[in-house]
Formats: sequence, structure tokens, C-alpha cells
Amino acid sequence: MKWLDEAVSAGHATTAAHPSRIAVVDALRADRTGPVPLRLLQLSYSEVAFVRREALDLLSLAEVGSPWPEAAAAALARLTDPDEEVRRRAAHLVVRAGGRDVGLRALGVLTEPVVRTVLADRLRGSLAHLRDDPLASVRFLVHLEALRVAPASQWPPLDGALLADAREATIHLDGVGWRWGQVLCGSGRERHVHALVARLLSDAATRDIGAGLAREACHHWRAAPVELLPLLVRHCGPEVSPAMAKALTTASVSRAAMRAHGALFATVPVTPYPRPRHLFGSSSPTQGSTYDSATAAAVLRAKPVGIGRLRHAPELFGALLDAGPLTFRQAAQLYNLTFQRPGRMQGVCAPLWLRHAGPAAAPRVLALMTPHLDAYDIGAYYAQGLARMGRHALPALPSLTALIDRRTRIPVNDSTRDGETMLDESLLAAAFAARHAILADAAPRRATTA
Repeated sequence: MKWLDEAVSAGHATTAAHPSRIAVVDALRADRTGPVPLRLLQLSYSEVAFVRREALDLLSLAEVGSPWPEAAAAALARLTDPDEEVRRRAAHLVVRAGGRDVGLRALGVLTEPVVRTVLADRLRGSLAHLRDDPLASVRFLVHLEALRVAPASQWPPLDGALLADAREATIHLDGVGWRWGQVLCGSGRERHVHALVARLLSDAATRDIGAGLAREACHHWRAAPVELLPLLVRHCGPEVSPAMAKALTTASVSRAAMRAHGALFATVPVTPYPRPRHLFGSSSPTQGSTYDSATAAAVLRAKPVGIGRLRHAPELFGALLDAGPLTFRQAAQLYNLTFQRPGRMQGVCAPLWLRHAGPAAAPRVLALMTPHLDAYDIGAYYAQGLARMGRHALPALPSLTALIDRRTRIPVNDSTRDGETMLDESLLAAAFAARHAILADAAPRRATTA
């Protein structure tokens, strides 16, 4: 097991995608009684604190479908470790490997606040009997879990209990603000969150909690940055704390907030969230296209009829449609690009099919496009396609308006919460642009018919 000892000692075994980490995870999942798990259990007793931390982290990666007494025993032995980070990891593993009952017993007999806080965090839903616990962080977690499932009639007393313990809870509990925010956002209490942020920010002792709560609100509600950005700027002080800087950066993702308060934001030493110039790229024909109809026809002749992707499709088919109708083969290629599968290419090519087939094809084309407007990875391409369809996309306005009128962010998947918020902002901007283009194209016809 020399390779394992070296990988743990160097930190490679806990480095994402490192070969040694992959080997350890595979071994843990294959057999909890194998040589790798056994060696990690031994390393959890190492004289070197770093090695103990790494070993406990790796043991926590095992898929524990049933209790793992050996790992639970190793973790219990480390709950009184002199190293705080070892104690934290051990408390996590106690519940994971030993289960609820083992964790509750440890919580009942131990007094060290860091360990008790981690145990309480891992034992959510099992702590109702600890509402009067002597440790504020434990009480906060208990009341927070109660608030998560409480009816509205029970919110006021729970709100008061959380507010009373929040400041002291931060001594041993990380992320008090965002934890609180997640529960309140899940309950849809937008106005309450704004009022609570204002109260927490006004007190220097709870300012970072308020910043964390504000950041969670900005991640959840589209209107939150507009209302909360001025409060954050007002209370950030001459020295901007890391929590406040993160909240301000998150608020700056909002285009509406920056339009309303950009000058105010410029007064604080915080860099706004980097806004990509073209997050989804452009799917509209480029000005001064190098393709004429002859060149475009030659390109398409070299492509199969069942083509699924085609770079510069708007320019190629646009040049051909400008010159006249498509040939049967060209129309078949465009049909396959449009109707075979959802994705960027469909959003790009659907308006081209409408040009080829005429207004009668609009209902079928719109039926392809509107279900994907809120897809975080391809929705903007569909919105851009609707914009190019102009007045023919008028029946899609309710779908665009529904996306625009959402109060909460569209659920998306990105590596960071700020990145997810930016994706929602980009989809929102694309929807606004599409609606404007459709109405602008429809306006002359309405004026003429009037």
C-alpha cells in the first residue's frame, strides 16, 4: 500500500480527477473490507494531522448503504483529536458510517462545540428535543430545521428564535446567512427576507450574516438585487468583508440592478461579476457573408442528406433562400437539421425552415421552439430564432412573457451559484430581445391594417 500512503501524504488522493483518488474511490465502493479501506482506517490514527484529515475525508467517500462499524469506530476515536479539522471530519464520518443513533449518542455526551455543531448539522430532522440546547449553533440548526417544515402560523416564534441565536451561532457554524436564506427562499418569503437583510446589515455584529442572506436572495429572486444592492453598498463600510464582497458581486450579476444602481456600485472597491460578451454566441447571419448561392450549394453538396450539425447554417441556407427556392436535397438537409433533435441547431434552423415552407409552417415550428425557451443551455438560441421569425412568432409571446415574468430564477446547472444566476440573466435578456423584435416586426402590419 505504498502508493496509497504516498498519495495520502501528498494530498493527491483528495485531489479531484487524480488517478490515485479514482483508484481509492473505486476500491472503497468495491469492497469495504479490502486493503485500501483497511489502510485508510489505520491512517486515521496517524501521528500527522494532515494524514488523519485526508484519511477521514477519503473514508467518507465510501458508499454507505448500511452501517460501517469499523469506520464509525475510527471516527469516534477522533472526535477528541487535538486538530479541529480532524474533529470536523470525524464528526461528519460518525453520522455517515454509524448512522443516526450513533450520532445522537455522541452529541448527547460530548461538550466540544465544534464537534457538536457538525454532528447537529449532519443529524437534521432528528434534533427537535434540543431546542433548548446550551450551544447557540445547535439551537440555530434545530430551529432552522423546524422552520423548513413549519406552517405559516409558527413562523413568528421561530423567526425570533433564529434571530436571537444567529450572532452567537456564527462562532461555530459556517454559512449562517446562506443556510437561513435557503430555508426562507424555499418558503417564498421574499418580503420577509428583504426586511431581515436590512435589520442584519444595520448591526455590525450581524452584517456578514445579512450579506450571506442577501446573496442567497439574489441567487433565488430576480428582483432581490435591485432592492438589496443599495443596502449592501450603504452598510459595507470602508473595509469590505469577504462576505460583503461576495454579496455585492452576486448583486452585480443583475442587469436590472446595475441599470438602476450602477453608479452606486462604482463607489465600492468590488469588481463586478465578469459578464461574457456572448455567452451563447450569435446564431444570426453575419453581415457581409462570404457565401453566395453557388458557394452555399457547393458546400451542401458535400454534406450528407441526414446531416445533424452544420456550421454557418444561417449564412448557407440564407444565401440559397435569397436566390430562390431550395432544391429537394437542400430542403431535406434543412428538414433534418430542424426536426431531428432539439438543441442549438434546431433553434438556428427552425426560422430558416419557416422561410422555406412559408407561414403555414409557423405552428409546427413554434411547437418545436417554445418548450425549450427556459432550457439553460439552449434556450437563448430558441429565443433568438423567435426574434428572427418576427411577426410569425406572435403566438409565442405568452411563452416568452411567462419566462420574463418569473420572480424566481430559472433552475440551471453551472459550477457556481453566480454562474447559474448569470445563465438566468442571459435567458431573460434573450427573451426580452425576442419579444421586442416580434412586436416591432408586427407593428407596421398592425398600423397598416388599422
